[in-house]
Parts: sequence; structure tokens; C-alpha cells
Amino acid sequence: MRRRTTSRILAALTLVAGLLVPSAAASAQQSPQPAGAARAAHGFQIPQTVVLNGVQMAVTRELVRAGVPAFKTPLAEFRQQADAALTTGPWSVMDKPELPPSNDKHDYLSQAPYWWPTTPATTANPWGCPYVQKDGVRNPAIDDITDHAERGEMFNAVYDLTLAWYYTGDPAYAQRAALDLRTWFVNPATRMNPSLDYTQFIPCMVSGRGIGIIDFSQQFTDILDAVALLNTGAPGWTGADQAGMTTWNKQFLTWLQTSKNASDEAASTNNHGSFFDMQEAALALATGQPALARSIVVTAESKRLNVQIAANGGLPLELSRTRSFHYSTFDLVALTRLAMIGQHVGVDLWHYSTPDGGTLFKAVDFVVPAATGQAAWTYPELQFQAFAAVDVVHAAADAGDRTARAAVAKLPVPPGGDLWLLRPAPEQLDPISGS
Repeated sequence: MRRRTTSRILAALTLVAGLLVPSAAASAQQSPQPAGAARAAHGFQIPQTVVLNGVQMAVTRELVRAGVPAFKTPLAEFRQQADAALTTGPWSVMDKPELPPSNDKHDYLSQAPYWWPTTPATTANPWGCPYVQKDGVRNPAIDDITDHAERGEMFNAVYDLTLAWYYTGDPAYAQRAALDLRTWFVNPATRMNPSLDYTQFIPCMVSGRGIGIIDFSQQFTDILDAVALLNTGAPGWTGADQAGMTTWNKQFLTWLQTSKNASDEAASTNNHGSFFDMQEAALALATGQPALARSIVVTAESKRLNVQIAANGGLPLELSRTRSFHYSTFDLVALTRLAMIGQHVGVDLWHYSTPDGGTLFKAVDFVVPAATGQAAWTYPELQFQAFAAVDVVHAAADAGDRTARAAVAKLPVPPGGDLWLLRPAPEQLDPISGS
């Protein structure tokens, strides 16, 4: 056993030496790597992930399977989540009792989270219209429409199950992830149409809004990475499944590039615009269009960072919200993940400096004092949760930010544990829904 463990560790170190993706500072000088089938090297198969670093994932898997102590606790916490996902789902847009305006249940439907009725519901006025907005205060009635909640549960389950299979090799995890994906995206009887025309509708006002695209964009890149991992040879994941997901992704990307809702969302200047770019760039990379992905990330330098990041690193468009810490860290999830996509296509978003001197590193550093308990958060916040910043600080630390590196040991532990070693891409950790 000791010889096998040593062999795995040496093999992982060999892979690091020969294949590890260049540092962020050097990556801008590299040519984009084409998407496609996973590469094999030193006996390893490198997953063609779009946010996660495929080489890092392959190395980590070997270290986990070698029993390196640092991974034991996060693996146990991770498996607990994945085990729960083995007995939930599968989910489908066909589950909802309501019909979208199209009268087609295959269309995704969700209701705007911060809009509330002003009168009691009656037979003549079943929604209690007109509606008014209460920023940051979520209307629980939106959960009566099941697509939003089930979409979130499915995204989380697929990602947890896939990563659990990747690290442990247990086929049950992969088979369940495949079933969940097949049910939501591929099976003709249960699949979702690849469009978001009816997201975050407001009763008696609009049938759908571009702002609702964030229902998907905040987490859909997890699905793209999960599919890339499954495509390295997961049991239960078939060529037909892969082809079905590729077709869905291409059609969804076309919808994002041509629909009015998508155009409205792309024009957003705050976190919604950041997540739109992140999702579009990831889809471009996943569907074999690295040049398009690169163009989106490069454009984000002026379109997103110049507009959003102040000289001191603050995000003024998010700091003005009633949930300013949540929305600051939420926007940083999108921007840091976009920077990770940029590393796949030779764009160094981490070190880009705005005309005012703002950088992505400064934006993360701005939330560090509150996240580590060294200073109070002095902006409006209805429910301050320091752990919301944990993943973005980890991401900046890995990219070379000294302040973030020094802060890692002082970060609070998120609910469910700090899973960064096994899931090294930022996630929205605080439980607010419908951002």
C-alpha cells in the first residue's frame, strides 16, 4: 500500500512539473488551448473543464486516492453531501403545476423574488396585483413555482455527485449525476427547452425578464464542468448523453446571443452583467469556440471591471444595495470565475488594472477585513454572513494575491465545511436565493 501511495504522489508531481497551467501573470502570453476531447499525459486524462483547472483536478484526484491527509476531512464532508444527492431527484421542468405563457411546460418559469403583492388575492385578482418591489426582501410565494428551486437542487446535486465520483471512483455517484442531467436536459419527455423567456416574471406586469437569466448564469458553469469531468470516462455517461448536452449547450448559447431578454441582461452593469459574461464565455469554450470565449473575457476588462471596480477595490454598484456584502461577494464570484475562464484562453483578468487603478485583487482585498473579522462592514447589510467571501478569497490567493493569501487562515468555515481543496472554483456560499 505504501508503494502504491508513493507511486501516485510521484505521478501527480510529475504531471505538475510537465503540465501545470502557467501562472496568471504568464498565462496572458500563452495561446488559447482548443476545447475538445480530454488530453492524456503520464497516464492521466485531463478533463476539458471551462472554469476549473483540469490539470489541477487530475493532480488532486491522485493525491486524494493516495490518501494524503490534508484531503481526508474535506473529502468526508464532500461525500456526505454527495451521499444525500444519491436519493434526491431527478428533477424536471415538467414538475411545476403552472403553465408558462407559452403553454409549454418544457419552458422554464420563475417569479421575481423581490416583488410583492399589494392586495389580498381574490377570485378576480388571484395574484394580489399590483406588485411592488422590496429590494433584498424575498417573497416566499415564489417557491410555489418549482422550476427555480428544482433547478438549484439539480445543479448542486450534479456538481457534488460528479466531483465525488471523480475523486473516489464510486460509480454510483456518476450514474446518479448522469440520470439527473439526462432528465433535465436530454430526455425528450422531461427536458427543458434551451431558452429563458419566462424567468423572473412579475404578475400582471411582464411575462419574463432578462434579469431572470441569472437563475441559470450564477451556477450553470458548474454543469459545464461536471459534464467535462463525466466525459473522462464516467460509468453511466454515454456518447448519446454527451451529444445531447452539446446540442443543448449550442442551442442555449444561440438563444443568449439572439434573444431580447439576453440582450437586456448583457447590458446590465452590475453583477447581472458579470454573470452573463461568465456564462456566455464558458458556453463558448465548452462548445469549441475558444476565440469567442477569449473575446468575451477581453471585452469584460472595459465593459465590467472599468465600470464596476473603484480605485480602492470597492464595488459601488453593489455597495448601494441593502445586501451590500452579499452582492459584493456575489459579483466577485462571477468576476473571479470569469478570470479563471480567462486563464483557459490566455487572458489575465486578475492583473488587469482599470484607468482608476482598480484591480480584481483589490476588489477581493476590499472584503477581506470584514470576512476575517478584522473590521466591521460599514455598508448596508440586512444579514451579514462573513463566510460568503471564503471562496473568492481562496481564488485570489491561488492567483497570487498576497493579502488574500495572508487572510486564508483567518477565514470562517462555511456551513458544510471549507471544500476549496476539492472544489477550487468560487461558489455562492451564503444561502440567499434569487439574486
